[in-house]
Amino acid sequence: MLRNYLLTAWKVFMRRKLFTAINLACIVLTLIVLMVITAMLETAFFPKGVEGKSDRMLQVALMRLDSKDGHRTSHLLLGYKLIDKYLKPLQGAERVSAVTIPETVAVYQDQRVTELQMRRADADYWKVLDFRLLAGRLPTPDDDIAGRSVAVLNQTSARKLFSGEAGSAIGQRIDVGGRNFEVIGVVGDELHLNAYADIWAPITSLASTDYREQLSGTFNALILARSPADLPRIRQQVEHIARSMQTDDPKEWVSAHFWADSKLDLFARTVFHRYLDRDSGAGRLVAIIVGAMLLFMLLPALNLVNLNTGRIMERRSEIGVRKAFGATSGQLAMQLVIENILLCLAGGVVALAATAGVLHWIENAGLIPYLKVDMDLAVFGYGLLAASVFGVLSGVLPAWRMSRLDPVHALKGNL
Repeated sequence: MLRNYLLTAWKVFMRRKLFTAINLACIVLTLIVLMVITAMLETAFFPKGVEGKSDRMLQVALMRLDSKDGHRTSHLLLGYKLIDKYLKPLQGAERVSAVTIPETVAVYQDQRVTELQMRRADADYWKVLDFRLLAGRLPTPDDDIAGRSVAVLNQTSARKLFSGEAGSAIGQRIDVGGRNFEVIGVVGDELHLNAYADIWAPITSLASTDYREQLSGTFNALILARSPADLPRIRQQVEHIARSMQTDDPKEWVSAHFWADSKLDLFARTVFHRYLDRDSGAGRLVAIIVGAMLLFMLLPALNLVNLNTGRIMERRSEIGVRKAFGATSGQLAMQLVIENILLCLAGGVVALAATAGVLHWIENAGLIPYLKVDMDLAVFGYGLLAASVFGVLSGVLPAWRMSRLDPVHALKGNL
């Protein structure tokens, strides 16, 4: 039976090639947009490469403080003291890293001034994230202890400051805001939230040590669990720390709230301002994204419904003959749905190839600096799923109408 369905579908497609091409183009364009968005979202929330350990990584980025009178709140980044004293000893954590958010610094080199994004990070940062080392070495705990003025550059910044290959920057010295740093390593360019920067230096290379006594500041905490199974326990510990921690000014701020989140949780919590709730709203965010994609698919699906209804009108004699010879309404409906799904799957294959080309163009066009988008089996699976859903959505209504045709009227050319 399936073989007959497939043979019939092939003959229908070849009989009206222009009609088939129009349908296919509509499907391909819709799926390209959907798969580009899917690839971008997967790269942002479930990255590979430098943040490839995201399945067992959490981060604490924001802290909310509530005043004693309950009328005022303050949203702050973490301080080094909070991370070092409270989060570093977490049970179940393989490593806990402290890293500052990127700040713009002026780098003086060969009578040129270049503005770069700089982070300060401890040695654990380079173990939590998997940077692609191109030349030299990465900072070590000894660099932290000694407070050495060493720096790591990304590939683009190394080429900008020192002409030639990445290795030519190793051992060179740069002036960052009036302080000299020795370049000890060059890593690949990265755009990911926790890895984005042009230059990195040890936290202990800061001119002042005041950061050591501050619970709020300019830091984020990256927590790498030993296994994904340890994540719930780590979340509970962080929640307990937030409830029991005394703020820097207990007379002004009586309670603190912060959470250990995945990248998706952190984004959802920021969007929905859910700083007091354990639930970040990630489920709601995913539902909104999926709903938006389905709505986006609805318009072209309705267009395909109209096209498929037109196909019924020109095939009414065929439908009448098949019904007269005993074809059931279910068999006829299944025929059209299979035809539509096959067309959408063919469009999905074409769209996958086109999506790879679009993503390659976006990466190389420089529209988003350091962008690298993962195009993997997951995106391929999402693409095929979207194509199948698209095929069902646009095929069910015409198939239902076709199955209800009276054979006598169909043979006479009436609908």
